[in-house]
Amino acid sequence: MFTLTVNGMKKQVDAALETPLLWVLRDNLGITSVKYTCGIAECGICTVLINGEAQRSCVVTIEDVQGSDITTIEGLPENHPVKVAWIEKQVPQCGYCQPGIILQTVDFLSRVSNPTEAQINDALDNVICRCGSHPRIKEAIKLASEMTAKQGG
Repeated sequence: MFTLTVNGMKKQVDAALETPLLWVLRDNLGITSVKYTCGIAECGICTVLINGEAQRSCVVTIEDVQGSDITTIEGLPENHPVKVAWIEKQVPQCGYCQPGIILQTVDFLSRVSNPTEAQINDALDNVICRCGSHPRIKEAIKLASEMTAKQGG
């Protein structure tokens, strides 16, 4: 039995140490916003924040995250600039990939406050959206950056 901190709450988990975090979140804790797609950390769909850093939950074990703060899309406040921008720009089409892309964006904007288009392209280079909503995602990232600047950081 292990204790994980997920979305600010301590959760008891009964799983083997080598179990990928993805499966613990989905199967043990019922957090189905974290999606499985490739299983090899290539697509970005399963991205969560671990201590504020975007990581692929399909290749991180629960042993790796003991003592860490894990954040899924549910852990972001409703008024978070990235969530607000996503809604404002009507980004999702099917929505399958969006939680992972949003969390990757949160990490990206925490490091790059006023990104150029090239930086945004680089940040999105390793995430897949099969619906083709990348143009709206880019607009939302720009808007979230502007909103964060207006809020003072």
